Amino acid sequence: MLIMIGTVTSLMLSKQKIFFFALLPDWQRRIKMPFHTIKLPYFLLIGLMVSSTILIPLYSQEISDLKTILLFGIVFAIINATLEEVIWRGIMLSSLKRNVSTFYAVVITSIGFGLLHISIGIPVIISLLFSFGGLFYAIVVLKAKSIYPSIVFHIVINLGMVFNGWII
Repeated sequence: MLIMIGTVTSLMLSKQKIFFFALLPDWQRRIKMPFHTIKLPYFLLIGLMVSSTILIPLYSQEISDLKTILLFGIVFAIINATLEEVIWRGIMLSSLKRNVSTFYAVVITSIGFGLLHISIGIPVIISLLFSFGGLFYAIVVLKAKSIYPSIVFHIVINLGMVFNGWII
């Protein structure tokens, strides 16, 4: 929260606009990859399929109140994913990208996103691995020029983490 307040205050003092990548994706857009191009819907579909693999249970657990865990999972996933994406990709990435190279902006926001998870008790090594998730979300936002696909991917990952018992 302090990071967001500091960034927004800095942007307001310097009279810079905050760009949230809040436009809807251009579904006709082609994504340039190193050796080929791919239509945006296919790019996002592949990303969603890969992200959805976390929904496969790693172990079976007995849940006494499935309705409660389902409701918690959905509410948590939506709120958490939306807030984290708006902060890290919407405010931070777009602001840094204007003032430094895109590469640097992606690296800093990805590592920051990963390390943020230390504050909820996730070990440092695992938090650093979360930085790869931040990298993936940043690439999705930059390629789609929209924050909405990364929010959807983040929701799917959070749902998988709740349903697999990683977040309770």
